[in-house]
Amino acid sequence: MARSKNGKESSRGFSVKLKTAKGRKISSTRWLQRQLNDPYVRSAKVAGYRSRSAWKLVELDDQFKIFWPGCRILDLGAAPGGWTQVSVQKSGNKGVVFAVDKLSIDPIPGAKCLKLDMKGEGSRKLVKNFCGDKVDIVLSDMAAATTGHRQTDHIRTIALCEIAFEIAKEILVEGGILIVKVFDGGTETSLLTDLKRSFQKVRHYKPPASRKGSPEIYLIAQGFKI
Repeated sequence: MARSKNGKESSRGFSVKLKTAKGRKISSTRWLQRQLNDPYVRSAKVAGYRSRSAWKLVELDDQFKIFWPGCRILDLGAAPGGWTQVSVQKSGNKGVVFAVDKLSIDPIPGAKCLKLDMKGEGSRKLVKNFCGDKVDIVLSDMAAATTGHRQTDHIRTIALCEIAFEIAKEILVEGGILIVKVFDGGTETSLLTDLKRSFQKVRHYKPPASRKGSPEIYLIAQGFKI
């Protein structure tokens, strides 16, 4: 089977057809078939990643050189832990990775995990205490539960991006990096303006691992100004 440069299997010439099951919704059948035929899902399992989204972070690092040995990383919206696993690998034995999510995260060697709802009162202070010191990188793959209404989903996700940005302003070292996920919808203009004031360089990127039909894109802000 063919593989890409990242070692992910090519879906060319490989397709799984899912047998219908009594009582299963058509939408569920379509989701299951998409999962079975997704090369990123299969390769994530082979690589030992907990989610296919781990490849998005790998591709972001390939493009923007985010990590270095020994860096300190805060991963927001970390469950089930795919981005945290990549962060641990990229930062090496001397790195420190802090993972936060409102859902429980099974232990990940090399990472410290905290169950916390970032929308809750006092969450920023709790995160700062959890990390204990400044970090070099803040990652946020947080996204609100989708409603099916694109503009509503976008606004809710932007609110989470703003939370990540506020934490980053308090905890990033000078020159630090912030990466947040947004849904393409136009209302991120004010957030983009604020990021450009606080960072030397801000860019948009949609990793190849993002599904073609997904509205998600990532903002990569580098060179935090204190």
